Amino acid sequence: MESKLFSPYRIKDVTLKNRIVMSPMCMYSSDTQDGKAAPFHFTHYESRAAGQVGLVMTEATAVVPEGRISYEDLGIWSDEHILGLKQINEGIHRHGAASAIQLAHAGRKADLKDPIYGPSPLPFNEQLQTPNEMSMKDIQHVITAFKDAARRAEESGFDIIELHGAHGYLINEFLSPLTNKRSDDYGGSTENRYRFLKEVITAVKEVWNGPLFVRISGNEYHEEGNTMNDFLYFAREMKKQGIDLIDVSSGGVVPASINPFPGYQISYAEEIKRRTGIPTGAVGLITHGIQAEEIVQNERADLVFIGRSLLRNPYWPMQAAEELGFALEGPRQYARAWK
Repeated sequence: MESKLFSPYRIKDVTLKNRIVMSPMCMYSSDTQDGKAAPFHFTHYESRAAGQVGLVMTEATAVVPEGRISYEDLGIWSDEHILGLKQINEGIHRHGAASAIQLAHAGRKADLKDPIYGPSPLPFNEQLQTPNEMSMKDIQHVITAFKDAARRAEESGFDIIELHGAHGYLINEFLSPLTNKRSDDYGGSTENRYRFLKEVITAVKEVWNGPLFVRISGNEYHEEGNTMNDFLYFAREMKKQGIDLIDVSSGGVVPASINPFPGYQISYAEEIKRRTGIPTGAVGLITHGIQAEEIVQNERADLVFIGRSLLRNPYWPMQAAEELGFALEGPRQYARAWK
């Protein structure tokens, strides 16, 4: 069988050697609490590249210190972070994989003692503090921070940038009527709720010409949350702005009971792709090569984002290739294992 999962995928000037993406996952391992990459990060990301992942994406990387989920998050709010991020890229590129960075701001879900910010003064739960409602000055500060982070991402050697607009973090908070109760130009209508993301994209594209992804939550698990029609509106607007791919996850906007099952989020990526024509990435309990192959063969999504399976096995692509009967060439140092 010819495997589409292991076929190249081209986005602008970047060619991925296969359709497997390491999904961004928080590692909380910047032990010095200054946002700088640690030895763990160098090993963690390079090992997945050695395992033949086509695109290795970093964890959510904070564009401002107060935008961290925890004090141990990776950061990109200072030029001092560039050196460590360059080292991460060197390890990824050493094995022929492409690299991506997920730029993020935690918004009201920042678990910090410092003041935190969101579109509206609504806490996520009783454990996290109430955010300060962002002023126009605050909004412009964060938009500029995303732009500056994109410039640093390029200087660090990343091939692709993803904006984190999912899981209830700041961009998602502006998008959702559950968390955005503003009465100004950034709240109310679907168009207004999209305005913050729109301006972030515009600012980032002033300094970044490479592929640009956005991750969204395609289901908010609440009857008063965004509907698929809202997500389709956002997708069409992103397409107009030149976004190259939407990575579709779900949840995290408000506390909710979610019943996950294998591939439980794929239908959201599939519908957005089918109804808007924008490429999508599928994520969510994708654990087997046959399952991943079905997704791309049936054009339900263009890329497959693998999370926990790659935590369990950095060489998951080799396992998937074996399931599919595909002869995947791994690192020469480990060739004996596949003979």
